[in-house]
Amino acid sequence: MRILALSDTPDKQLWDYLDRRLLDGVDLVLSCGDLPAEYLSFLTCFTNAPILYVHGNHDTRYERQPPEGCICIEDSIYVHDGVRILGLGGSMRYKPGPCMYTEQEMQRRVWKLRRKLSRSKGFDILLTHAPALGVGDQDNIPHRGFGVFCTLMDKYAPKFLVHGHVHQEYSFSFQREREYGSTKVINAYKRYYFDI
Repeated sequence: MRILALSDTPDKQLWDYLDRRLLDGVDLVLSCGDLPAEYLSFLTCFTNAPILYVHGNHDTRYERQPPEGCICIEDSIYVHDGVRILGLGGSMRYKPGPCMYTEQEMQRRVWKLRRKLSRSKGFDILLTHAPALGVGDQDNIPHRGFGVFCTLMDKYAPKFLVHGHVHQEYSFSFQREREYGSTKVINAYKRYYFDI
């Protein structure tokens, strides 16, 4: 299965110039958040692949105007062609407002999923906005990762954790891929393809 992961910044080649070749062979699109709803809705017109999304810390408008034709998988496990995808959007809380969580609040979200996780016998892809703590995150609170994502990877050993939130231009040492145990961790900033 060919997956296109998107996050944080619309890709001009897709949105402004619509190079349809970038969607050729894509079976599934995963949005890690902080993308305009209009961008995701636009993409539904040019691919038959389902577009799944979680909220980024700036996606407060999604409540009033969600991306049309896309599927929100917040706090759920979505199965596509046998691939189980767990969605947990949002970032570390750095100010009042929605789509941001303390570590304890994110732990409670995960705890509420325990029955779903048990029924599905885990998951193959963890789709998040924020990274995991110490795995591609940064030292400042807004871009710090969640420790509970490491706990999930330790317990369920998914094939992938796909996140956004940390932009390529934030660091000279930006890394697209990392390893955490047997899990490949992917920063989906802008556009990234992978296979499962």
